[in-house]
Amino acid sequence: MLSEQIQLKIDRELKKYPADQKQSAVMAALRFVQDEKGWIASDDMADVAAYLGMPNMAVCEVATFYHMYNLKPMGKHTITVCTNLPCTLNGAGDTVAYLEAKLGIGLGEVTADGKYGLREGECMGACKDAPLFTLNNKKICSRMSEEKIDQFLAELDKL
Repeated sequence: MLSEQIQLKIDRELKKYPADQKQSAVMAALRFVQDEKGWIASDDMADVAAYLGMPNMAVCEVATFYHMYNLKPMGKHTITVCTNLPCTLNGAGDTVAYLEAKLGIGLGEVTADGKYGLREGECMGACKDAPLFTLNNKKICSRMSEEKIDQFLAELDKL
């Protein structure tokens, strides 16, 4: 069941669309669930579908198409590295390898303490700032050298 807070946020989002276009709020609804729970389970997708009057499969299609949705727990700090061609040509592979070594996990994995998750993602629209990654789909970190990654992780370790 969607929490009251999520329902209020979805209701606010629905005001942006015609009454017969409730499905337009699906991406925001999924984001609200993920922000509250940290990830989106199948039951959450079904609850969003019911709330918006959509087929379950339609919500699942959205959640699985976009890389910003976590369909399993991905840790407190989810780092998503852009691995599209422009970023790869500018060092994304080295960024992934360095993060894997520093965190002791591979892509799609979470550290044993649940603090970090590492994912690869599609284009984030900032190719000129490659290599880059996002933190929890909220903060973009660009031109990430090994030194910047070390500083970034040290700051997160303090949280």
